[in-house]
Amino acid sequence: MKDTHLPSDSCINGVGNTSFSADNSTVNTAALTIDKWSNYNFWTGLTLAVLSAFLIGGSIILKKKALLRLASTGETRAAEGGHGYLKDWLWWGGLLTMGGGEAANFTAYMFAPATVVTPLGALSVLISAVLSSHLFGETMNLLGKLGCMLSILGSTIMVIHAPEEEEVTTLTEMTQKLLDPGFLVFASILLVTCMVLIFYVSPRFGQTNILVYISICSLLGSFTVSSVKGLGIAIRTMFSDLSVVRHPLTWILLLTLIGSIIIQVNYLNKSLDTFNTLLVYPIYYVFFTTVVLSTSVILFKEWGAMSGVDVVGTIGGFLVIVIGVGMLHLFKDLNVSFEDLRSNLCQPDSPSKREDKHILIENIESLPPMREEGPRVFIIS
Repeated sequence: MKDTHLPSDSCINGVGNTSFSADNSTVNTAALTIDKWSNYNFWTGLTLAVLSAFLIGGSIILKKKALLRLASTGETRAAEGGHGYLKDWLWWGGLLTMGGGEAANFTAYMFAPATVVTPLGALSVLISAVLSSHLFGETMNLLGKLGCMLSILGSTIMVIHAPEEEEVTTLTEMTQKLLDPGFLVFASILLVTCMVLIFYVSPRFGQTNILVYISICSLLGSFTVSSVKGLGIAIRTMFSDLSVVRHPLTWILLLTLIGSIIIQVNYLNKSLDTFNTLLVYPIYYVFFTTVVLSTSVILFKEWGAMSGVDVVGTIGGFLVIVIGVGMLHLFKDLNVSFEDLRSNLCQPDSPSKREDKHILIENIESLPPMREEGPRVFIIS
């Protein structure tokens, strides 16, 4: 019989196995957290998303200015079916700027999760609101400025708690996601709702209800983001495998993207021409982001790998953005400034007026004399 000698470090491992596993788990978790912020793709997608927000926010102002100039000339407005804005170079400048922003946004989806890219659209809301207040005379009060700060804060929270990496990396995986029964039901509901809004609700209530046009644009955003994500995967794969060009899904996604963008631009133009810019784009952002986050949960399942804290942080960050956008626009007509607030806080309290019934009691003696045969009755309410 031979003696077997185990290395001393193996014996130590055998004794402290549980402790080692726990330490290893902690190290892996810390490493993942560090990798998220040192990941080149994550920062690339984040930078492109911020650039996209600036370009899109500026494009809204250019297109709005072109539509206002068109209306001042007496031509048929976009909301009434007119297309005179196609002759205005300023509108085309806005369209090209928006195209650059969408291109940057398109590329951002190739590097970062949709949960990171989409919420940063709040920055374009701030840009369009600030520029509108200066160029179009649309006011921004103290509550609006606080709303801008909350929107930035909410976007930051969502970025911090966003998922670290994407699960879908090939067109084969994308096909499986698109054919998932849950997403097919979700997409069918969105498509039917869009058809009802376009062919029935829009002709009747589009001119009076701001939510009609915006709802159409927002619901189509689900198909736009899904197509962009799939095409982003195809482009990244194309450098190593040219066969993706012949893949049917590539062309289906491309046609879906083009169709949804054309319809979105059309109804966004109608909304901008009919309603106030300070209302249109922020509401559009809230609706669009809600639809995209829902699509991300159902289709990409990005939240599946997130911890409970990150899920709560993401939802909380989005709610902070919604509150900020609401403060920015729902109270835009209130004349509230920092100077007014400071003067009201510093103003000494004026003595309160006494109630009328107390004054009446004190002035009973000064009342004219009543007839003796009638009792004096006073009713104090």
